[in-house]
Amino acid sequence: MIVIGGSTSRDLAKELAMILECKCILASSTRFPDGECYTRIEGESLNDDVVIVQNTYPDQSIIEMLLIQDAAKRMGAKSITLVIPYFGYARQDRIFKPGEPESAKVMAKHLDLACDRVITVDIHKEDVLKNFKCPTKDLKASGAIAEFFMDKGIDIVLAPDAGAAERAKDVGNRMGLPHDHLEKIRLSGTEVKIAPANMDCDGKNVLIVDDIIATGGTILAATIQLKQAGAKSVSVACTHGVFTGDAIRRLTGNNIDVLLCCNTLESEVSNISVASTVADELKRTKKKRLLRKS
Repeated sequence: MIVIGGSTSRDLAKELAMILECKCILASSTRFPDGECYTRIEGESLNDDVVIVQNTYPDQSIIEMLLIQDAAKRMGAKSITLVIPYFGYARQDRIFKPGEPESAKVMAKHLDLACDRVITVDIHKEDVLKNFKCPTKDLKASGAIAEFFMDKGIDIVLAPDAGAAERAKDVGNRMGLPHDHLEKIRLSGTEVKIAPANMDCDGKNVLIVDDIIATGGTILAATIQLKQAGAKSVSVACTHGVFTGDAIRRLTGNNIDVLLCCNTLESEVSNISVASTVADELKRTKKKRLLRKS
């Protein structure tokens, strides 16, 4: 097996190869003066099962992924598995107005042209994977997050809303801790209270878990009110730290005691690794394939 890392996922690719004890090649990617992407995989031939680790976010990363796929195929890859830590456009999975594209389907259709399997991590909508013709698997980062915070003195795990309650439940159960979700209670036309739906956070160390944080506005508002309600500390962890604009600075400079994300998107706070989670899936798939051959 050979792991090829694209420009968005170099550290994750290297860690993944180390766990799998296999070769890692970091594809070289640059831009021509006109902005077009140039990508190259070092070597004459691959002649092995290839795992390409690359995000499809931001937009230019999609082009890089397509080019790496083509290069790997031309170099004789026996099979191509795409590990897409953060699948861009997964939130654009339906049409709301006439004239809109079905963006997630378009991305899947083109990525599907040169791959044998696709692995994602906490994709926003798993239904997006149905647009691939090849086998797919969405992995959950809950185990990695729970393991990281296991010895950090957390008392309760919260989801930012009812829609994310299952994620908080998963992390909480893995840590052996109670879990709940936050809900907004409108006190007046201008005043809204954000608090746990069923539990008291007074004097407790709270962990809020989510899949994606972009601007962080909702998380910040919730943290302020949790502190006002007596929370001893508030830690925030997400799978995908998109962190648009100066979100990291705003979030770390306020009432949040710890802000971390997984290394699906690499940043200064991506200290939770999903490499072992991805490696376990690749090992399982390889073992299953070998059993079929025997």
